Amino acid sequence: MMRKLFLSVVVVLVVLIVAAVIVMGFFLGAIVKTGMETVGPKITQVSIKVDAVNLSLLTGSARVKGLVVGNPEGYKTPQAISVGSTAVGVNPFSVLSDKIVVRSVRVEAPEITFEGNPFSGNNLSTIMKNVNAATKGGGPGSTNATAKPAGQSGKKIEVDDFLITGAKVHVSLSGIGGKEMTLPLPDIHLTNLGKDKDGITAADLTRRVLDAITSATIKAVANATTDIGKGTGKAASEDVNKITSGIGGLFKKSTN
Repeated sequence: MMRKLFLSVVVVLVVLIVAAVIVMGFFLGAIVKTGMETVGPKITQVSIKVDAVNLSLLTGSARVKGLVVGNPEGYKTPQAISVGSTAVGVNPFSVLSDKIVVRSVRVEAPEITFEGNPFSGNNLSTIMKNVNAATKGGGPGSTNATAKPAGQSGKKIEVDDFLITGAKVHVSLSGIGGKEMTLPLPDIHLTNLGKDKDGITAADLTRRVLDAITSATIKAVANATTDIGKGTGKAASEDVNKITSGIGGLFKKSTN
């Protein structure tokens, strides 16, 4: 009799613990969503919206739905990057530690917009400059020399495997008569980010991922404009060459 009672109590306790973990995961998802929409804009200086973050502490998995990174002021297109779904694998025991260990991130089919030109600037390079400023200190417009850089406080991060697959970039270059293109990007694969004891900050992680995206975008745009130039007249071909070299030079500066 006592044994049955003991087993019943154990079962009830297990159920309560599982329920508590599920409820905690629900609230943590909301906290992560709020954090992304609060800290992200401080790093990028553009709006960041997320539809939902579903987090399961039992499996150490999460899914970010409807991530939209806005464009800097002055650009016409509504966003720079949009992602329908991102799958994340987390070490659940690290959530309460000083360094969150993310085993994997898989970004599926993001839509990237390249707006502008190499001579007057473009949206991606502007965001990249904002992120670089945030990682170096104070962020754009800061008047406090001792202020901590955006995203530098709080928990550190380790990301073992970061994959962006099926990406497309929508391009409009005024230098070749407003030519619009949609180009596929090769997979972007980053590994061992923040693997050392200290980890990396949210700002550093953003900078490294955005740097990889902009570099891949520039290569795709340069290759496409070169192909366009082969079938045009001399004057148009010269414009294409200027655009290709100009874009490359601009992004070399922005990613240093």
